[in-house]
Amino acid sequence: MALQNEVSNALSYAVSKGFQIHPDAFVMLKALETDVLKTVQDIIKSKKPAKNAVILVDDIKSLLSPKKYEGPVEQSCKVLMDPTPKVNTGEGVEGYAALFRSRFEKSMRILAQRPESKRISKIASVKQNSHGGKQAERGKISLHANASSIIVAGLLMSRRNKKNGIELAVDDYTGILSVTAVTEDAKKQASVLAMDQMVMMELENGKGAPGLRVKNIMTPDIPDHIPSKSKSEAYAVLISDLHVGSKCFMEKEFLQFLQWLSADSDLVHNIKFLCIAGDLIDGIGIFPNQDKELLEMDAGKQMNHVVQLLAKVPKHIKMFVIPGNHDPGRRALPQPAIPWKDPADHLYGLENCIMLGNPAFVDLNGVKLLMFHGQSLDDVIATIPGLSYSRPAEAMKVLLKARHLSPTYGERTPVAPEQEDMMVISDVPDIFHSGHVHVTDVQSYRGTLVVNSGAWQSQTKYQQTMGIMPTPGMAIIVNLATLQPLVQDFNQ
Repeated sequence: MALQNEVSNALSYAVSKGFQIHPDAFVMLKALETDVLKTVQDIIKSKKPAKNAVILVDDIKSLLSPKKYEGPVEQSCKVLMDPTPKVNTGEGVEGYAALFRSRFEKSMRILAQRPESKRISKIASVKQNSHGGKQAERGKISLHANASSIIVAGLLMSRRNKKNGIELAVDDYTGILSVTAVTEDAKKQASVLAMDQMVMMELENGKGAPGLRVKNIMTPDIPDHIPSKSKSEAYAVLISDLHVGSKCFMEKEFLQFLQWLSADSDLVHNIKFLCIAGDLIDGIGIFPNQDKELLEMDAGKQMNHVVQLLAKVPKHIKMFVIPGNHDPGRRALPQPAIPWKDPADHLYGLENCIMLGNPAFVDLNGVKLLMFHGQSLDDVIATIPGLSYSRPAEAMKVLLKARHLSPTYGERTPVAPEQEDMMVISDVPDIFHSGHVHVTDVQSYRGTLVVNSGAWQSQTKYQQTMGIMPTPGMAIIVNLATLQPLVQDFNQ
């Protein structure tokens, strides 16, 4: 939702131009996940000056949906990527070697789209052609005088704070190279990298000391792009983290949400998709003493409860469901879909429900949506300065910059040794949807709408000890024709 000062600035601007804002329009402005001041400015530009002019709800709607669509609202969908049939876990060291080789190769194909990639040198070649003799043998590599800089690319293996800067080690499968980020810009770039992600670095000779120093760091990142949009005004609802079975599950609010999906309104009539990003149930044995926080002690009964709830979703709304770390099935990423059981009492028995693995890529009316539960956000928030659980979209942007959904190995997030690294973000999403951290947050990054859809579980004792303030009981509704998000709050 819009920040209070943003709304205040917009209100002040409207008054300065001789406009009042209708109370209903004011409520809608507060719910917008966009530049509120710009929205008001655009509305005022489109309206003729008049005495006692008022900005109405219809003014906001016409701005956000400027095109009137004729005929039936489109509902087309297809699955672009589902890890479920592709899971082929390797074993031990060889399995992880294959995983990281796949990560390197897929990431290099992404980097190849950047013009700087034409200058990439293999680390073995850099060492072989370096100037320095015995210094080079000890790792103190320097460039020849006629070379102002070089570019290398590889996976970030280590990052250490030193007296003279931040030492980085990168591996490109021909060798490992250690370099130092000395300047403030380079140190800032180095500090926000995720471990084990792909990086491309421009290097130059150190001044007054042997070895190479970082001139510039580039990540695979997503390009600045114009997102695809639906040809008709269809809506997708994004939610996650129900945690059915927990004493903190907000069943009253969730039932209000389900009832709202059948409401008689133009917006609700145009809802065609419901995307659920994992943790449908609270599960069993996920954390110590969990049984003290459960209403239902059996995961099967918890899942049956979920089925009873989601059966209330109108049949014309297509549901896409991925697992989270609390759901049945394996916890290591990538996760196959929640295991199939008796369809009579399981989600597979719901005719409008499509079960997918985590992560999954779907196409909704031409809009590409990346769904990921978000387990790795814990690692990103814990290891990168300036990030917090209060703004999870910032951590999600780190994953987009790395073009990888779980880059760091060996921390809290388990990663399976797959033959193919299915966590690489090979295609650029129009919408990136996650959950896991229970905090609603929406931002736009380089043309991609970044959504963390919060939860339907009130604050737990664990969250209290961690200082996490969840924002549960809300759904994010995205107009697929404009990619304009709205927050629908069911806490009233």
